Amino acid sequence: MGMFVGGKRGIVSDMNVVPLIDILLVLLVIFMIIPAHYKGLDVQVPQPPTDNVVAPPPASVVVVQVLADGTLRMNQEPVSWDRLGARIEEVFKLRAVRVAFIRGDAPVEFGVVAKVIDALHTSGIASVLAC
Repeated sequence: MGMFVGGKRGIVSDMNVVPLIDILLVLLVIFMIIPAHYKGLDVQVPQPPTDNVVAPPPASVVVVQVLADGTLRMNQEPVSWDRLGARIEEVFKLRAVRVAFIRGDAPVEFGVVAKVIDALHTSGIASVLAC
């Protein structure tokens, strides 16, 4: 704030807005530069199927299903989280093609599905496909 004494009008007090404008311009420049240097993660979001009917995979493939309550099934047989890796290695022991399908119920969080995918990769499964 400035105060001017004297002159014809007497005491005049008004706010000096120049420092305020300077601060606003600096903030504007900062917020214009930051997004230019920020790069997020590239994500491939799965798209919903065009039809509601999904053909079941052939009987020779392995399907790991993550149910809404967090339990697992491998080819419709219940599997515990502790036995998942051993069961995968047992099933794929004599198979040349090491491909598995994973199916998660709608309310299942992706983190749970990611743990199953990690267990599949740790057990030596080359390709994990969603069905």
